[in-house]
Amino acid sequence: MDLPVNHFKRAIVSGRTPVGTWLSSGSTATAEALGCVGFDFLVVDMEHTPLDPPQMVEILRAIAGTPAQAVVRPPWTDMVLVKRAMDAGAQTLLFPFVQNAEEARRAVAYTRYPPDGVRGVAGTHRGSRFGSVTNYLKSAGGEVCVIVQIETLTALAELEAIAAVPGVDSIFVGPGDLSASMGHLGDIAHPAVQEKLAFAAAECKRLGKPCGIVGGTPELVAKFIAYGYSWVAIASDMAMMVGRAQEWLGKLRDAAGGSASKSR
Repeated sequence: MDLPVNHFKRAIVSGRTPVGTWLSSGSTATAEALGCVGFDFLVVDMEHTPLDPPQMVEILRAIAGTPAQAVVRPPWTDMVLVKRAMDAGAQTLLFPFVQNAEEARRAVAYTRYPPDGVRGVAGTHRGSRFGSVTNYLKSAGGEVCVIVQIETLTALAELEAIAAVPGVDSIFVGPGDLSASMGHLGDIAHPAVQEKLAFAAAECKRLGKPCGIVGGTPELVAKFIAYGYSWVAIASDMAMMVGRAQEWLGKLRDAAGGSASKSR
């Protein structure tokens, strides 16, 4: 059996703009449904959710049956957590809160076997299709996609050095944490925050490094695309579900209120 091709890794340098969303519900059915809807990628978030490796594996299986690509965000840049995610089949990893080039180098090392890194060796796991992928140990690194998150002003100042680390395939700018580090907690739309987000996209373009971002509304994400972000995500499964539920419930409450007034 051949090693699965990492289509996400190729898509972010293709010139088109892949569009995805976050998975925060922990639901395999939701992951499968959103994969069928047409999203290019789905972020399996283990940082801000209680997902553990067994749940992650089931979500990866659900996504695998759809055209979407899985991006796994471990809760931290931890060698053991990364090893378990990759053995479970993750090929694209999104590392949170990377502050400098040394932390980026560690992230890359955790995804590679020796002598290129420190990933632990196991013979039979889902990543190697249970040992059926020919020469997996020597070929796995070629399909790995390492994304590091820039989430503070400190990290943004180190962007060029971080982007230059061999094996870093893409930069992700976290607008929520960046706005918080700037003293604008919860205000991504603040002009000063938007200025930094536009600067980050321009810098990544100058450095020849694909960059990604997430936004809560189509309008905000469209603005990020205009800034030059290479790949974008819109909200999350939970945010979309809750938002639509609130919208529909509000309309029904209005209708019910109007009906009650007429009945009087």
